[in-house]
Amino acid sequence: MGLAELSNVLWREREVLELLLFKLEEEQLVLASGRTRWLPHATREVEVVLDQVRAAELERAVHVEAVAAEIGAPAGAGLRQLSDVAPAPWDEVLSGHRDAFLVLTADISATAQANRDVLSSGRRALDDALASLGDVGRGAQGTPVVPVQTYGPRGGRHSARGADARARLVDEAL
Repeated sequence: MGLAELSNVLWREREVLELLLFKLEEEQLVLASGRTRWLPHATREVEVVLDQVRAAELERAVHVEAVAAEIGAPAGAGLRQLSDVAPAPWDEVLSGHRDAFLVLTADISATAQANRDVLSSGRRALDDALASLGDVGRGAQGTPVVPVQTYGPRGGRHSARGADARARLVDEAL
C-alpha cells in the first residue's frame, strides 16, 4: 500500500462525506418546506450514507497505518503527521486532503446541528400546541391522543378518560 493508493482512498472518503453533506442539506430542505411526510425517507438516506462513511473511515485507518509504517511515521499518525514526513509531492497532496476533510466536517456538523435545532423547535411548538388543548396525552410512540366526548351506556355525554378510555381521536398530522 503506497501513497497513491492512500490518496485514492482519501478521495473516495471525501466523496462519501460530500454525499453526506448533500443528504443533510436535502433533509434540511424537507424540514424547511414543512412537507414532513418525506422526512423519514430523507433521514433513512442520511443513515445509509453514515454507514458508508463508517466503512470509508475504517478503510482509511487501515491504509494510513500501512503507509505510516512504510514512510517512517509514528503508529497512530494522522494526515498531518503523514504529510510532515511524506516526500514531495505527497506531502502537499495529504495536506490538501486534510484541509478538505476539515472543511467538510465543519460543514456537516453545522448542517446537522441546524437540522437538530429545527426538529427540536418543531417539537417544542408541538408540545406547546398540545398543552394549549388541555387534557392531551401521548399514545404509543409519542402519538398525540386527545380525549373525545362520546355517549355513555345510558345515552348521556361521556368523556373517555382514565383506564377505560377506548374512544380517542388520534391526530397523526400533529
